[in-house]
Amino acid sequence: MQLRLLLIILYGFPPFGSEQQNSAAIRLNPTAFAFAQQLIKEGRVMPDRMGAWGRDRPSTAQENEFVRVRGLEEYGKWHLGIDHRHGNRSKAHYKFPFGDFKVVHRCGLLGVKARAHEYGYVEIETAAAQLLRMLESTSPTRQKGVD
Repeated sequence: MQLRLLLIILYGFPPFGSEQQNSAAIRLNPTAFAFAQQLIKEGRVMPDRMGAWGRDRPSTAQENEFVRVRGLEEYGKWHLGIDHRHGNRSKAHYKFPFGDFKVVHRCGLLGVKARAHEYGYVEIETAAAQLLRMLESTSPTRQKGVD
């Protein structure tokens, strides 16, 4: 159990196999999907490279501050998955982050797509793939919101 918790803290997801058994509990967050589409349409994207998510992903302290200031509902908009094993008044209710609370990160969507594929979340994988296609068709000159 402690190893599982350590892996969640370090990598943001449990070890292989533990989520596969409960895949029905995690579903697509339609609010976050629509929000990500809107951000991409507005050009609020970071066209970073695969693997950059480890650097770009908000820290726990940044997440907690965002929740404190903006609330869990706004926090949930930045996560493509909802975990029904956890109550909607906890951060654990939200899975598969894709942005830094300012812009959508390409590397975040790549990470979502890969993890969703690995654990069999077809609905989330498909949504991430659709968002990636949408992001990649966005002209680089329209990308904004990056400080």
